Amino acid sequence: MKEKQKILSPCDGEIIPLEAVSDEVFSSGIMGEGFAVLPSSKHFFAPVSGKVENAYKTGHAYSITTEDGLDVLVHIGIDTVELDGEFFDKRVSAGDYIKKGQALAYADINKILEKGFDPVCVVVVSNSERLHSVEIKSGECYAGDEALLYEIK
Repeated sequence: MKEKQKILSPCDGEIIPLEAVSDEVFSSGIMGEGFAVLPSSKHFFAPVSGKVENAYKTGHAYSITTEDGLDVLVHIGIDTVELDGEFFDKRVSAGDYIKKGQALAYADINKILEKGFDPVCVVVVSNSERLHSVEIKSGECYAGDEALLYEIK
């Protein structure tokens, strides 16, 4: 049997199912398979290795293409694009090749909460039709813990 590939938690916190996310675009699964983390830290790391296709200027979202062709979106917070980069510090740029565990961003979760935004971090595979036998972890986690295990079809 082939060894399953891993997508790591991008931050410390608690892994929750996508269905529990307050944004229907994510909770409905329309964006793809994945998981969410209720963050307990301000540091966010790459859940996969690959090429950064997009690092939004606001610092709230990153899309990464893995070597096996998966498109992974890391989205910090719900509607946090409206903060226009306030409380976010990007650590990567589009075109960068990054390794699992490399710093992606710093986000001041407390300030985001004070402004009334949900800081949940969503990780989805936007081309998840390529996934086979997906297993999603749950519960308390640390950045770098296994969060989603998969095989490519």
